[in-house]
This record gives sequence, structure tokens and C-alpha cells, in this order.
Amino acid sequence: MWAPDIYEGSPTPVTAFLSIAPKISIFANISRVSIYGSYGATLQQIFCFCSIASMILGALAAMAQTKVKRPLAHSSIGHVGYIRTGFSCGTIEGIQSLLIGIFIYALMTIDAFAIVLALRQTRVKYIADLGALAKTNPISAITFSITMFSYVGIPPLAGFCSKFYLFFAALGCGAYFLAPVGVVTSVIGCWAAGRLPRVSQFGGPKAVLRAPDT
Repeated sequence: MWAPDIYEGSPTPVTAFLSIAPKISIFANISRVSIYGSYGATLQQIFCFCSIASMILGALAAMAQTKVKRPLAHSSIGHVGYIRTGFSCGTIEGIQSLLIGIFIYALMTIDAFAIVLALRQTRVKYIADLGALAKTNPISAITFSITMFSYVGIPPLAGFCSKFYLFFAALGCGAYFLAPVGVVTSVIGCWAAGRLPRVSQFGGPKAVLRAPDT
């Protein structure tokens, strides 16, 4: 509930740190428990339920956002659900796919927030403000588009490979309901988070990029 507000209100470097570091720490500690110990079927079902809830919430809530950083917050919630799929499997293949997923997620998030930080210097705040980006800064527009397409899992980008390994591990362990939910929410996420590159490339000059105040 509070993640989009925190993402919007915090400085962009702090937001990027909060988006990456706690998730890596939590998943690393749970991975140690799953590797050196074990957890029963009840905890595995809890992981599965939380994974599905995070994927659905992240995909649906991002559809109504109008600011640049808020869809990234909901995409982060959704990616927690995707990555948690590895824990839901309860297998070593699930942990391996989880490690791949969180590594790719960290790289994509660093890239996305680096571009957002550069855009904030020109006072780009709303998604509609990206309409002039393709003309004023085409390199940033293309880089941002590729990053967001990877975020939503468009093949053959890294985000697609991450989700492929996670869903394949879910099917391998018999979680046949978890993988289809992930695919459906990924398709919804393509429309929600995909608005950012779509506006930056084809939205037209809906806003004029302004120099920061001196």
C-alpha cells in the first residue's frame, strides 16, 4: 500500500537502493534456509499464495498510475512475486532460477532508476511528460524503452529469460497453477509498464522538457 508513495516521495537514489537491497537481503537469507535446512508443505503453500498475490497486485495496480516512478513501484511488487516462485517450488532448480531472476532484476532496476534520475533533472514527473523524450533525447528514450520491455518480459531480453527459468521451475515441481498466473500477469504488465516506452517513443510532444530551476 505504501510502496508507490515512498517511491514517489523519496529521492531517486534512495528509491533505487530500497528497491534492490532489501529484496536481495531477504531472498539471500531465505535461500540459506532452503539450502541448508528445509521447510514443509505448509510454508511452501504460503510462498505460493504470496507469490500469486504479489503478481496480481503488481500487474493490476500499475494500470491506473500516471506518474513515472509509481508504475516502477508496482512492477517491483510484481517482480517479488515472480522471484518468490523459486521458493514456492521447494527444489534446487527453483533456487537456481531465483538467483538468476534476482540478479537480472537488480540490473534492470539499476538501469531503470538511473534513467529516471536523469529524467528528473529535466523535471519529467508524469508519464505524459515522456512524449517529447524521443525528439529531445533519443538515446535515453531507446535505452528506457529497452529496459522497460525487459522489465515486462519481452523476448529475447533478459527479463524474459528470468521469467522463463522461474516458470519452467514451477512447472517442473508440479505448480501448474502458479506458472499460468505468472504468464497472465506478465501480459497485463506488458500493457501497464509498457505505457512508459510507448509514450516515450510514440506519444508525441505532450510536454516540453524544461531545464531544472537554478
